[in-house]
Amino acid sequence: MHPFAWWHARSRAACGEGAGCGPQFGGAQWRSHEGGDWHGPPFGGHGGGGGEFDGGGFGVRRPLRFLAYKLDLTESQVTELAAILNELKTERAQAAVDNRRTTSALADSIAAESFDEVRAKQATAERSKSNERVQGAVAHALGRMHALLQAEQRAKLAYLLRTGALSI
Repeated sequence: MHPFAWWHARSRAACGEGAGCGPQFGGAQWRSHEGGDWHGPPFGGHGGGGGEFDGGGFGVRRPLRFLAYKLDLTESQVTELAAILNELKTERAQAAVDNRRTTSALADSIAAESFDEVRAKQATAERSKSNERVQGAVAHALGRMHALLQAEQRAKLAYLLRTGALSI
């Protein structure tokens, strides 16, 4: 049995496929963005608009499940990897806040009666620092993952990164 067979069964049950799902049965009128089966609305509900492991950015829940399955992680490895991914998620969320703040500062510079070049340069410098912090956090996370994983698991992770199945 596929390790995630329960997930497929749950999502089909939530969609109502057992009773018929799709426009031919009076069900939802939306398709997933991949053009797959008929399911609920693309944003929200169980459909989510993505594939089985689509989690948007490199968050914790689905990438963790994906990596645990693909790398055949032990329970202790999963626990440590969850902490690593959570820290990375937090750093990315802070960068998003910083980005909104600097965008607002740039917009204020443009909207003012006279352009404040000093304020605009400060905003772009803060944006650069925020991006550097995220890149540093990614490098630190990869270092922790390297120490956590065995050689075979690191090779699988490298393959996932090279092929684009996983992005950090």
